[in-house]
Amino acid sequence: MEIRWLGHSAFALTHDGTTVLVDPFLTGNPKGVVSAEEVEADAILLTHGHQDHGPEDAVAIAKRTGATIQAITEIAGELGEEGVTTIDTNVGGTATYDWGSCRLTPAFHTSTTPKGTVTPAAGLVIELGGVRVYHLGDTALFSDLALPSQRDPIDVAIIPVGGHYTMDRTDAVVAAKLVGAKVVIPCHYGTFPPIETDVAAYKSEVEAAGHAEVVVLEPGESWSA
Repeated sequence: MEIRWLGHSAFALTHDGTTVLVDPFLTGNPKGVVSAEEVEADAILLTHGHQDHGPEDAVAIAKRTGATIQAITEIAGELGEEGVTTIDTNVGGTATYDWGSCRLTPAFHTSTTPKGTVTPAAGLVIELGGVRVYHLGDTALFSDLALPSQRDPIDVAIIPVGGHYTMDRTDAVVAAKLVGAKVVIPCHYGTFPPIETDVAAYKSEVEAAGHAEVVVLEPGESWSA
């Protein structure tokens, strides 16, 4: 499976002709590397409703590609009113696809839908091509980050490290330990001035502690699991 960072918290996961997009904030993303008009998708997965996680681009992409959008129930309901196909899982729920599955897990964060409805935020445990990826979404550090790996081992964790709106890189070192993935990919940093951070120091601290291998990507770069 190939994991491509599209900037901020947006990722494209691809395997055997299937493309799964996560939080496709592309329009107006200072670190965005593709436009909503260019990217392909078979499924679009949203962690929460904030604008910088792509609910508006998700609709445009789904209309063009026919992709299904999976999101928290209220977000899925609102996006479905735009004429796209949605799956309305709530926290703890799993949707299965012909390519794999996605389960929503708790995230400690706020969330508001495009129409102003307050909802829970979520993380995503995605299974594609025999690889299990845990995208933590936007979250603070909290102990429940350890729970997904109690059910199934996590191969790759995508962890926010920028601080200000999520955990900072110091808390994200602890998060890497709690999650217990083999590989960590940092995200949600460097997009805007409040979330600038020293990602090289984060990599050094996580690897020195023996928690995981840290793969630092530039926007547009890919890593194969």
